[in-house]
Amino acid sequence: MFLLSYQLDAAHLVVELGEVIDLDNELAIEREIVRLLPCCGPRAVIVDIRTPLLTPRALGVLLRVRGQAEERGISMAVVAGSDRAREVLSAAGLHRVLRVAATLAGAELRCRGCRPEPEASWNTKPGGRRSAPSSTGASPRPRGPYADTSRPRIPGES
Repeated sequence: MFLLSYQLDAAHLVVELGEVIDLDNELAIEREIVRLLPCCGPRAVIVDIRTPLLTPRALGVLLRVRGQAEERGISMAVVAGSDRAREVLSAAGLHRVLRVAATLAGAELRCRGCRPEPEASWNTKPGGRRSAPSSTGASPRPRGPYADTSRPRIPGES
C-alpha cells in the first residue's frame, strides 16, 4: 500500500487518503499512516480525506492513528473536503476529537490548537467590532446538548 504524502512546511506532514477503507485494506492503510508518523521532524500530521465515503472502519483507523500520534507527541488534524465526509465525522461525534477542517489551511490552524469561532456566534456591532458580553446576569457557561463536557458539573448548579 502506498499513500501520497508531502511536507506542507517544516512543521506539517500531509497524508492523502484517497481510498475507501474497508476490511481488505484497513490494516495496510493504518500501518502506512503510522509508518509515516515522524519520530523527529514535523510536529503535526494532517490526514487529507479525498473520498466522500467514510466507513466505520475508516473512523476506527483515524482514531487509532490519532492515539499513536499523541503517544509520540504529534498533533493530528483531518481535512474533510467533502460535505458528506464532514457530516459523517460530525454525526459520529469526532469533529473535535479529530480536529476536522474543510481545508488544508484550516487543518493547519487546528494542529496549532486554534479553534476558529463561527462568525454567527460573535457579538458584532455595525462596523465589524466585537462587543463585550452582556452583563444581564446570563451565565457565560455553554448550555444545551453540545455544551462543553470537559468542565466539571457541580450538583445543584444549572
